[in-house]
Amino acid sequence: MGRLVAVTGATGFVGPHLVAALARRGWRVRLLIRRWSPVPSLAGTEAEIVLGDLADDAALRRLTAGVDAVVHAAGLIKARSSSDFLRVNRDGTARLSAAAPGVPFVLLSSLAAREPQLSPYAGSKRAAEQALAGRAGRWLAVRAPAVYGPGDRETLAYFRAIARGWAPRPRLAEARLALIHVTDLAEVLALAIDNSTAESVCEIDDGREGGYSYDDMAAAASAAVGRRVRSFGVPRTALRIVAAANGLRQALGGPPQILTGGKVDEMFHSDWTVHDRRLATVLAFRPRYDLPAGFRDTVMWYRRQKWL
Repeated sequence: MGRLVAVTGATGFVGPHLVAALARRGWRVRLLIRRWSPVPSLAGTEAEIVLGDLADDAALRRLTAGVDAVVHAAGLIKARSSSDFLRVNRDGTARLSAAAPGVPFVLLSSLAAREPQLSPYAGSKRAAEQALAGRAGRWLAVRAPAVYGPGDRETLAYFRAIARGWAPRPRLAEARLALIHVTDLAEVLALAIDNSTAESVCEIDDGREGGYSYDDMAAAASAAVGRRVRSFGVPRTALRIVAAANGLRQALGGPPQILTGGKVDEMFHSDWTVHDRRLATVLAFRPRYDLPAGFRDTVMWYRRQKWL
């Protein structure tokens, strides 16, 4: 019987890909599922289900009882307030860590944690990493860059703009960013359980030295969609106006929005490239997708689902 891993975030964007990657490597999986969330398609993989959330200490004890490892992929990417970000991303990580002392622990973090001053989200991801410091047992925080691929609703707006012939970008000279396809990120997380880089924060991407420009993204997206596009820079002021409108909508009871003032500050940070390639070296990680192939795969999936 294979080893048992506890997984959070299985109903999110990365989660189903992560569960599939773990199953391919012979892991049995036990998933923490919120009561209101549907169980993801596991492509034939059998999984134990624990109902509860990161604020439920009893559920976390059931989740982690007897496991050989924990992969914590759950977290908020949009919230109504800074306190909501911290409650889930920092405090949820701390609770889960306490429930699994001595067990290898992999946290899906974000490159945003490198610049915690930029946004409440970035600050909460840095705080989540700090919550692991001093824990008993081996741990690793994997800082992912922008993630795209099948199932991603947040990047869909960009591809819809491309399909209309426009390639929006922040009006920011010489900005660079790293990217990774969700399948490759899931493989990294599955491999990282057994890595020898103990008690560490590491970065990962698709292996492109120096990252990508927004023109690189537009060219790859244009080829994937099959539409010539015109790139245009969106000024910071315009995005701040949209963010302010989103904030008002939230205050009036609307759903949390991804584009906030903090997210605008993240978008206008000029360097989101990977600075640390230790993890890829340790794991001997070779990405399956470069940007053109990854965008083609994403667009094909969107079209099959009639999202694009």
